[in-house]
Amino acid sequence: MLSTLTSRAGRVLAFSVFVILGLIWYTSSFKYYDAASAPTTFYAGNGYNKSHPIDALMDTAETDLDELLTTESQDLATAAERYRARRGRHPPPGFAEWFEFAKDKDSLVIEDFFDQIYHDLTPYWALEPKELRRQAKSIPTRISIRNKKAILNTDEPRNWMDSWHDLVSKLEGRLPDLDMPINVMDETRLVVPWETVNEYVLKEQAGRTMPNANHVISEYMSLTQLDQEIAEAYDPEFAIPPEGGYWQMAKLGCPPGSPARNNTLPMIDFGTPPWEFDNFERMSYHGYVGNFTLAKDPCVRPEMQVLHGTFLEPISVSTSNKLLPLFGGSKLPMNNEILLPPAMYWAQNEHYSGGEKEHGGEWEDKMNKAVWRGAATGGRAREPNWTGFQRHRFMSMVNATSVQQAEQNNSHGINFRLPNYADYKLNGDGFVTQLLEQHTDTGFNHLVCTPYNEADPTCPYLDPYFQLAEGMPMKKMYNYKYLPDLDGNSFSGRFRGFMLSTSLPIKATIYNEWHDSRLVPWVHFVPMDTTYIDFYGIMAYFLGGRDSVARKIALAGKAWSEKVLRREDMQIYTYRLLLEYARICDDRREYLGYTNDILGS
Repeated sequence: MLSTLTSRAGRVLAFSVFVILGLIWYTSSFKYYDAASAPTTFYAGNGYNKSHPIDALMDTAETDLDELLTTESQDLATAAERYRARRGRHPPPGFAEWFEFAKDKDSLVIEDFFDQIYHDLTPYWALEPKELRRQAKSIPTRISIRNKKAILNTDEPRNWMDSWHDLVSKLEGRLPDLDMPINVMDETRLVVPWETVNEYVLKEQAGRTMPNANHVISEYMSLTQLDQEIAEAYDPEFAIPPEGGYWQMAKLGCPPGSPARNNTLPMIDFGTPPWEFDNFERMSYHGYVGNFTLAKDPCVRPEMQVLHGTFLEPISVSTSNKLLPLFGGSKLPMNNEILLPPAMYWAQNEHYSGGEKEHGGEWEDKMNKAVWRGAATGGRAREPNWTGFQRHRFMSMVNATSVQQAEQNNSHGINFRLPNYADYKLNGDGFVTQLLEQHTDTGFNHLVCTPYNEADPTCPYLDPYFQLAEGMPMKKMYNYKYLPDLDGNSFSGRFRGFMLSTSLPIKATIYNEWHDSRLVPWVHFVPMDTTYIDFYGIMAYFLGGRDSVARKIALAGKAWSEKVLRREDMQIYTYRLLLEYARICDDRREYLGYTNDILGS
């Protein structure tokens, strides 16, 4: 069964097994296949063979999707029954109205789609409602609901707050009183030690109840009178990283016994590139992403501390190790924010969408190339640490000249290592460089030098390695068949636009978003590892006589996104999230619920 996202309780169990059994958990958690029994002969740059690992990955992913669709709830009674079976509680008050809202908007009501909400909110049941309300009101950037009206609170104009306020305002007449603090930084801000989160989750599980339907309360409390109470402001104790950087803070959110907690890489000399790519090769399915959730989790990928700008030197870090309500658009698997649909997705901004109506033309009319344009973001890329940054690595790996030089230098470039071509059944003798020359169009339009100068796109320590390319609006990118999507300072705000296009997204990330349990890798998009060591194999697969397969995924992803990633779906997700959040912050939360379906029967 599809497990793109597990519940927090599921992660606790899985990681507890990992603590006990060590590498047994590590090697048995990979989802798809036994490599020993899998097919191994496939495209070698000069022919076509149906026995390719990607074929197997696609077959299993399609089965996962078929199984997922069988769990759709067509009526309120079924939705409530599936809620209780999965969550161990009555649905929250307002659930009937939420279901009607979702069905009126022609939404697929599949309980798995909302797993992220419970993954995020479960630990908060361990905190007292009064304390949660105090914490929430202490954050200056927040949206409040009072008497069915959404109120924007901010200490100064902040990026994207207006968009989030607009999203919530569309729902304000349906929502109870609440205060939702929002993280306005690119980077995530909460890393609660795993041991603390585990304690909170166990406390929630021990206290989980489903009271008699006759005793359930169906109305949320009002916060208007409580606003008059004077409470001491809560101090989240946001702090900057200690010596050792953000990795030292972030890995505390990983379970004991995990590779991240057990592994400390030696001091890295960035004059010699880091080659920690072996971990992905071990966990992959014949060199390709088999379990996207696992592949993008730094807890099992400690090499990310030297292969991703988030851990090398993020633009800004202000992190707390306390659990407090804080909403945001993305987070790392070890972070504790409550995920919302990102403001970039809600805002009708052509820079991130290409335009609400501009999704690209017919597949057959597109250029048979992968295209990428953007700035060299990801953090403060300095001399010499830039060789560990993800976007810089990708740009080097898709540059034919850099690859040709690496082929002559024991497969090493200044900031990357080439895969073993034999593992991907790729021909040598210039095949990869020819593929890149003929089928890629990529480049930075700004090198984002440190110190940063917006007016100057050049950078003295990066200029020898990267030639600037002219910028390209997203709607022009849709003229190309293949759209690699990479992390920047955090998640990529382009992904929803790419998914809604008629082109094929190739997604690499270490960040989680609200929609992760709605999308099936290898059916709706192509997953790629953040080392990008699988990129050549992915492109060779589709270019080797499988254009129709690429078209199938691209159009299936578009059609599916038009069902589950619409603006209406962002409203439906936010609506349900805030009903659940308001219940947790209510003094009578153990008795709040929806039970009319039971009482009626």
